[in-house]
Amino acid sequence: MKKTKTIYSSYKRIFLYLTFCVFLTSCGISKSIKHIPEVKQYALEIPKVNQINDSTFSYNQNYLTKNKQQLWELYIKGNPLQLGYNSGALTQSLMQKQEGIFFSKVESFVPSKFKQGLLRGFLKWYNRKMYLNVREDYQAELYGLSQYSSDQYDFIAPKYLRNLYLHGAHDIGHAMQDLAMVGCTSLAVWNENTEDGDLLIGRNFDFYVGDDFAKNKLVEFVQPEEGIPYMSVSWPGMIGVVSGMNKEGITVTINAGKSKIPLTAKTPISLVTREILQYAKNIEEAIAIAQKRKVFVSESILVGSAADKNAVIIEVSPKNFGVYRVQNVSRVLCTNHFQSEAYKDDKRNQKQIEESHSEYRYEKLQELLQEEKKITPEKMASILRNKSGLKDQSIGYGNEKALNQLLAHHAVIFSPQKKLVWVSSNPYQLGEFVCYDLNEIFSGKPLSQSLLAKTDLNIARDPFADSEEFQNYELSKMYGKEITEAADDKKTLLTDDVIQSYKAMNPDFWLVYYQSGKYYFSKKEYSNAKIEFEKALAKEITTVPDRKNVEKYLKKTLKKLK
Repeated sequence: MKKTKTIYSSYKRIFLYLTFCVFLTSCGISKSIKHIPEVKQYALEIPKVNQINDSTFSYNQNYLTKNKQQLWELYIKGNPLQLGYNSGALTQSLMQKQEGIFFSKVESFVPSKFKQGLLRGFLKWYNRKMYLNVREDYQAELYGLSQYSSDQYDFIAPKYLRNLYLHGAHDIGHAMQDLAMVGCTSLAVWNENTEDGDLLIGRNFDFYVGDDFAKNKLVEFVQPEEGIPYMSVSWPGMIGVVSGMNKEGITVTINAGKSKIPLTAKTPISLVTREILQYAKNIEEAIAIAQKRKVFVSESILVGSAADKNAVIIEVSPKNFGVYRVQNVSRVLCTNHFQSEAYKDDKRNQKQIEESHSEYRYEKLQELLQEEKKITPEKMASILRNKSGLKDQSIGYGNEKALNQLLAHHAVIFSPQKKLVWVSSNPYQLGEFVCYDLNEIFSGKPLSQSLLAKTDLNIARDPFADSEEFQNYELSKMYGKEITEAADDKKTLLTDDVIQSYKAMNPDFWLVYYQSGKYYFSKKEYSNAKIEFEKALAKEITTVPDRKNVEKYLKKTLKKLK
């Protein structure tokens, strides 16, 4: 649940920051503002899309379709510019819908035109070097894609630059401190830890920008003119990779580290991982690619390799670089702190371990792997869906200390040696995991939309998704928003049954008591506020700063009661 005032304010900071990024282009005369990539060297055929039905579109050997699990599947091929055009033409309505969702949030957070104008000069400076740090072929692809962006937002920035800067959204979100939206979890196991000895990788991508943003998940299969064919899971309008695997059995997943808010934009991390998938065949090649790119946030890149039958974590930041390799064990675990020798004395990373929920989830992974000795894809899905705390403690639905925080954009399971991948469907990672076989998809044989998924290997929907507890959790998010808004508005009063119903829907979650306490505090009902804050402190609170915040409110309440 991400509806508290604290988290809401954090989201507001993200969108403010992203607003900075996109508004900078609307009033500048610098070279970066005028920059348009050179694309004349690429042959181009403007796509003429054939609409087969409401959810299937094709152009030559490229197509977009929605499967019965409501995942959009996109297959594209061509040179960089053609890839962009093909993707844009096929996903235009979806991409424009994503733009609308995003910018509607921007407008709600920054309604003042005057404030928007003040930010433009600063951000013209901020993003001045991004294009210098993005490969020219990726710029050409983005240019092609951007031709299908909505005209509605041209007043903000030209289409190409708008698309380029929005590819830094993931990085900016991670740079914002103390955000639950960066609580991703990933792991790799092999040899004695898997049923067949093969390498198996799982990840939860907990990048949360609202439920609407996650509705149109896109499973993309790309056959570039140069490099290695690959698949990725993200959203329409995204050419970078946050979770993906190539035909050679290289996988990439990204987890945020602790970052300062960057002073200048460089290479978005999703374009670094895209380059790894497109050009790396083994771990050493992946490391070499990551090492030569300048990034502007701290990130862990878990790389799995069929050729090496191994996995490592590449740890990048603006001023440091490390590689975490395991010795004498056949598993790698990754949450949101660094583990390599290069970051051993990093104070920011040490603080992340001490104060965030990263170490807790790391220990939970260890605990689950002690219980499950031989991991299969089905068991991996069960791990990714786990909602409990350490020692199976009930810590409330939506707690970021859980591996399954009930906010994931998607979860993915990779079997690199078999070239199989499973992608979760809504809600979160609870829906059916759909299986794809890259050996078949990139075999060179003609494809039809019915050949993408390997449905006989799908992993079943989690029964929890159809339970009363889940329905209550979804309702509790709406109640939480209502209570938070009432706490901020002196004129709004709620009946006691609203608070009681809210707590009953998710009784083990500290946040419901904290929110209830803040409501009572705002209405000067200090005795009730004291009870709720004390209950919150008795629960498993997510982070050290969160606990301190509850303690601060309790202290203020006790002073009021004297």
